[in-house]
Amino acid sequence: MERPAWAPRSIDISVPSVSRIYDFYLGGSHNFEVDREAARRAMEFMPGLPKIMQANRAFMRRAVRFAADEGIDQFLDIGSGIPTFGNVHEVAARSRSGARVVYVDHDPVAVAHSEAVLAGNDDADVVAGDLLKPAEILASAQVQRLIDLNRPVALLLVAILHFVEDEDDPYAAVAELSDALAPGSLLVLTHASYENIPLPAERAGGAVDVYKDIRNPLIMRSREHIARFFEGYDMVEPGLVPMPRWRPEGEPEEEDPYAFSGFAGVGRTA
Repeated sequence: MERPAWAPRSIDISVPSVSRIYDFYLGGSHNFEVDREAARRAMEFMPGLPKIMQANRAFMRRAVRFAADEGIDQFLDIGSGIPTFGNVHEVAARSRSGARVVYVDHDPVAVAHSEAVLAGNDDADVVAGDLLKPAEILASAQVQRLIDLNRPVALLLVAILHFVEDEDDPYAAVAELSDALAPGSLLVLTHASYENIPLPAERAGGAVDVYKDIRNPLIMRSREHIARFFEGYDMVEPGLVPMPRWRPEGEPEEEDPYAFSGFAGVGRTA
């Protein structure tokens, strides 16, 4: 397999990556056949996976605009993935001039491509970091330069927590990040769940097994367990809901049924 110029030498391009699979679902070009093969296997069980990812991105953009309208001009996006059109820094800048954004991801392709996209942009940067090491993220030079933790921040954890197993205690990681945020900050979150998927759980479980096979387990938590990530936050209306129902710009009933899979919410620190 020929290595494209955008693929860092350090990565094994024979191993699937959830970031590149996600990029494939969104119609991106920064993925390999091994990623496409894994995505197609998962779609044999859940053909609506691309619709779920599109709904996820649409929610993210609405949430960023909401945060900007609330006066927030700092965004920390952990698990940001490979940049696509209408990413956080673009949406934030259109809504609030001078908005600052730091992306964080552990995938070298996502980091390398983010660096290329953000070259020359003094208001946005990327960190190679791990959600499970919040102190390292917060102490990074990029966060120190762009994010003032004494003022409100929008912390985005979009489609990342369902890749963290319970034994790694994602709740502790979110709590540590939340403790560092100033009053008035927002937590923007989406999470996969068996609830609302328009398929029997047994069939949806086949797609989950594909992620397990590529050593990136997908943890499908209940709404109750997802809500625990918002402990210490006041939920912004309409609360923790299926993605198309969070402050929709159109008619949610017109959305593809798969778009309602999983949950999205925004919480505000007191």
